[in-house]
Formats: sequence, C-alpha cells, structure tokens
Amino acid sequence: MTFWKYLTGIFDIKPASECAKNLEAVQQIVGYHFRDESLLELALTHRSYHRLTEDHRPSNERLEYLGDSVLGLIIADQLFRDHPSLREGRLTKIKAMLVNETTLSTVGREIKLNDYILLSPEEDRLGGRDRASIISDAFESVIGAVYLDGGLEAARDVVMRLIYQKKEDITSDESQKNYKGELLELIQARGNGMPRYDVVWEKGPDHEKEFKVVVYVNNKSIGTGIGWSKKEAEQKAAAMALENYQDNS
Repeated sequence: MTFWKYLTGIFDIKPASECAKNLEAVQQIVGYHFRDESLLELALTHRSYHRLTEDHRPSNERLEYLGDSVLGLIIADQLFRDHPSLREGRLTKIKAMLVNETTLSTVGREIKLNDYILLSPEEDRLGGRDRASIISDAFESVIGAVYLDGGLEAARDVVMRLIYQKKEDITSDESQKNYKGELLELIQARGNGMPRYDVVWEKGPDHEKEFKVVVYVNNKSIGTGIGWSKKEAEQKAAAMALENYQDNS
C-alpha cells in the first residue's frame, strides 16, 4: 500500500479521478464549463478539508467574499432594470431575499451542489453537508470562481438561471422574511436610531462553530439569537427583538 492510499483511507481524501468526475458533475449542474478547473475545485473546498490536503491548499473563503459581491451586483442591476417604478427600500428588500443564506442554501440543495462540497470526514459526519451556511458559502464561491474564469457575463448567466428566474417563488416564501430589515424600519420609524448587533460568544472548533448574538437599541438588549453563522444568529436575534419591541411599545 502506498503512503497516498494510506492517507486517503484515513482522511477520505478524494483521488484525482474522483475529483475530476465530481468537477464535471458540478459544471453540468451549474451550466458553465471552466477553462481553469482549479478555480472550481477551490470554490468547493471548505476550510475543514483544506487542512487534510497534501499541499494544504487554501479554502473557499476568499472566493466566497468575491462571489458575494458579484452576486449582489448582478441581482441589484437586474432588479433596477426590471422594476423602474419601485423605490429603493422595496428593491433592497427583494434583493435581500434573493441573495440571503436561506435562498442560496435552498437552491444549492435543489441542484445538489452540497453533494460535491469538499469537507473533512468529521464535518461531514456532523451534518456539515446540509448546513445552510456551508452550502450558501460554497454557492457564492462558485459564482466568484465563474466570474474569475469567464467574466461578469458568465457569472450573470449562472445567477440568472439558478436564482433570478425563481424570483417570484422566492419572494412569496414567508420563511424568507428579512427580520433585520423589518426591525431597522420599525426602530427608525420611531426615532430610536440604529440597532446594534454584538457577538457575545463563539463556541466550538472552526468547522462546528456556534454564535450567540445580542441586538441592542439605545444600549438596551431587546433580543438574542444563536446560530451556525453570524448571519443566522443575527436574524434570530432580530426576530425575537421584533416581538419584544412591539410588545413593549
């Protein structure tokens, strides 16, 4: 037995032939063929996995950052063009529903993108493959990779097909409520300034970290939330704050 086979047996590192097959499958479901497939492989590499690789390749975190901005630009541009009579506030709400973690993770599951995310065996066993934050981050990373490989029009084509065409279904889904946006509107309408979100603790290793967030208005705590990402915890805190703020007003 070679040392590489020994490592793949222990750490479940994908052999090159399987990786190639998986990359081809992802290109089929995304509808874009990469000239540089290493970009796609990077987009699928979760931070829990990269430590196990022979060359300690980077994770998809930088691509996720880029993809988030590219996605936001494409959605904002298309909404602006399609809805000339909508005011800025309404456009912002619709955009938030189309680019948030819930939408991206739902679409990611629908197209089975999560089946191909490279995770450590431990993260996989702990349910990471179905975790919304991991799926949405990978989705944004893929968009970032498409942008780097093929430019803005290539990324636009992917976003339009996989997300924007589902706009009506997404925006009519009650579970897509933007609690942070609603809380901000309510607080500002009553002249109470801006809410402040503070992370009060983080627990667990990097691959299984929980966050607790408290939201304050005028330095008074009005809601708390716990989630697998800061975004999720903030939304839960805002949802609780809406109930408390309305009940006490």
